[in-house]
Amino acid sequence: MTTTPVQPPTRKGLQTFRALRHHSYFLLWISLIVSSIGTWMQIVAQSLLVLKLTGAPLALGAVSLAQASSFFLFALIGGSVADKIDKRRFLLVTQSLSMLLAFLLGILTITGVIQVWMIILLAFCSGTILSFDQPSRSALVPILVPKEDLMNAISLQSIVFNGSAFIGPTLAGVMIGVFATLGPKIGANGPLVGYAGNFFLNGISFLGVLFVLYLIRVPETALEQVSDKRGPLLASVQASLKVIARDSALPWILSGYGAMLFFGPSTSLILPVFATTVLHLQPTQLGLLFSASGLGVILGALSVASLGDFQHKGLLLLTSFMLWSVSLLAFALSRNLWLSMITLLFLGIGQNGIGATTITLMQTRVPPQMRGRVMSLNTLMIMGVRPLGDFPASAAISLIGGPYTVVISAAIVGGYSIFLLLTRPNIRQI
Repeated sequence: MTTTPVQPPTRKGLQTFRALRHHSYFLLWISLIVSSIGTWMQIVAQSLLVLKLTGAPLALGAVSLAQASSFFLFALIGGSVADKIDKRRFLLVTQSLSMLLAFLLGILTITGVIQVWMIILLAFCSGTILSFDQPSRSALVPILVPKEDLMNAISLQSIVFNGSAFIGPTLAGVMIGVFATLGPKIGANGPLVGYAGNFFLNGISFLGVLFVLYLIRVPETALEQVSDKRGPLLASVQASLKVIARDSALPWILSGYGAMLFFGPSTSLILPVFATTVLHLQPTQLGLLFSASGLGVILGALSVASLGDFQHKGLLLLTSFMLWSVSLLAFALSRNLWLSMITLLFLGIGQNGIGATTITLMQTRVPPQMRGRVMSLNTLMIMGVRPLGDFPASAAISLIGGPYTVVISAAIVGGYSIFLLLTRPNIRQI
């Protein structure tokens, strides 16, 4: 008598990086880390260059506003276009254009002809390209990983940019000094050469992503899901909004997400204000605040990634809203550096929980052929709504001060999350 051998039970547990077992996604993820480090280097160098040229922080706001306005104009259209063509090939185009803009900024800087209006124009062009690039990139992820690993993959995506924030800014400062020493040797302005060097390195960092996009192959079934190329763009945008409106939960989920982005002032706005007027910190200590917030986002991403295909995403979303609101309120009341860092750590964890869960639900609750258009809404909200919300927040800070403004922000978002928790059982049941 023979018996069938008993198979050992499948090992379960926290599999934080399990989406990386999919080869194409692994290659893309690694290349995006390198590219994001280059992006952070350009962000730091560009900010310093603007201040050097003008001496006015308001000019930095003009650069941010130019990029945000491009998202408002093109984000929805970008998602529609992404759904009409092969996403991998489309990303080859958008990434190539972003690389060319970085090289152009470097050339204009190293030759000494750079002016602020050129940086503003290039920021608008960069935002326009990203309006098409980010929906395509988001819609490519579900093609490269199966549904059960999607939430893990999306959480790992959030690590890319925030994790690079630990390396990019520091590396930018070092390289500015290194390249600046080369300026006199080539008969050029040292500081300008320092900034230009970072722009060139950012341009080079795109080569890895382009190489990976050339290597990976999208399954034929995914190509068959591309929507009709002949449909008008306006109709495509309207179709994405209708898809969301027909869902029982997505409109409310996106309204909460939008409330957090609009009413929750960004850390780039509130941290310098609190550091100088409330906590009275040195610049190095201000860096600790930013690091604490970034570390929180990374820890949140790792935690969500470890959950895998979590069955109670609605409860996770609402819990993250409450954690974010309570943490922001605690930060507003804190007058101690270390306590502020702890609150920012939990703020980052809550922020990632909200973002990763919202994106996962947007990806999984719409038809595959609509993902690019729906994800363009996410691009629009992050890149457009948040900068737009910072304008009234900055006005409120000037009128009533930073702490009161942040308390009001926390109360609005926390109150709305309680409303969703009590009145929207369909979210709790997701």
